[in-house]
Amino acid sequence: QVQLVESGGGLVQTGGSLRLSCAGSGRTFRYYAIAWFRQAPGKDREFVAAISSRGGSTPYADSVKGRFTISRDNAKNTVYLQMNSLKPEDTAVYYCAADYRPADTVIPGNGYEYWGQGTQVTVSS
Repeated sequence: QVQLVESGGGLVQTGGSLRLSCAGSGRTFRYYAIAWFRQAPGKDREFVAAISSRGGSTPYADSVKGRFTISRDNAKNTVYLQMNSLKPEDTAVYYCAADYRPADTVIPGNGYEYWGQGTQVTVSS
């Protein structure tokens, strides 16, 4: 089992940047694939990006490719989402999620077992 805590959200202007962090608990964090999802008001939750346990696979949603970068530091039990060139349509609550996958594979979509509480990202126009 792993517990996740997101941080780094906030208010930023269009074109700005933010870095989200997802801190995980436990010695087995390095065996988990981690994903970021987001949910805007009135919309369904959508996949943003994911990273496999050793970082060998990093799929992205088309809407964020070239602007967002996911990375991880297993020594710190933390996954990051660097968000650049932010747009108003990126406004949402961002959640990180974990799935036990020690074989360095990743699911580019739903199927994650553990979730954080979310962090708000607001991009003003």
